[in-house]
Amino acid sequence: PETIRTNVIGTLNVADLCNMKNIHCTIYATGCIFKYDDEHALGSGVGFTEESFPNFAESFYSETKGYMEQMLKCYPKCMILRVRMPISDDLIHRNFVTKIVKYERVVNIPNSMTVLTEMLPASLAMAKAGLTGVYNFTNPGVISHNQVLDLYKKYIDPTYTYKNFTVEEQAKVIKAGRSNNELDTTKLMRDMPEGVVINDIQTAVDLCFQRMKVNLTEMGWLPDNMPKEFLRN
Repeated sequence: PETIRTNVIGTLNVADLCNMKNIHCTIYATGCIFKYDDEHALGSGVGFTEESFPNFAESFYSETKGYMEQMLKCYPKCMILRVRMPISDDLIHRNFVTKIVKYERVVNIPNSMTVLTEMLPASLAMAKAGLTGVYNFTNPGVISHNQVLDLYKKYIDPTYTYKNFTVEEQAKVIKAGRSNNELDTTKLMRDMPEGVVINDIQTAVDLCFQRMKVNLTEMGWLPDNMPKEFLRN
């Protein structure tokens, strides 16, 4: 019930009230409603578009988000942004990097991801321009878990190590399935207001870690004073 209240009822209430008041509404939704399939095969470079219908419901979260998107499309002043695996310049607990560095093993699968430092200002520009409808809200291209962790090791912790395991092995130790996919950003880049710079995901994540290193050094966490809650047990 709590998931439905937040992901469905709460989101619909916001969109509905904005529609009643004729106010533009931006919903930061999710792109974790897809998984690689025959038409969008891993490594093919063929991403899911804004018109693609959700094909991933192996977690209740993703299932409700898939339903939600279809209903939000009915609101003419609503902009729905499909965020994926958000990455920020710090180690806040919701940061995708913060989550995966604590894992002993990770799956090495390329995914579309969202670097918030670049994409959040872009969303404001899009809202000011009055854009509406669904957008795949990720940096162009894909990056794998290994590539992200290698950059973490390069810029943040040279002593860090990790291991890989298969999706099948992962399924045995997690409660719900994980979405892996590539989202097509053609529409996003075409409609992006002039002057907004969006780097490809490989460049964006590298730059993000460079900023993270500066931020953590200024906070006194680097080189060797990282709080325990941000370290793997």
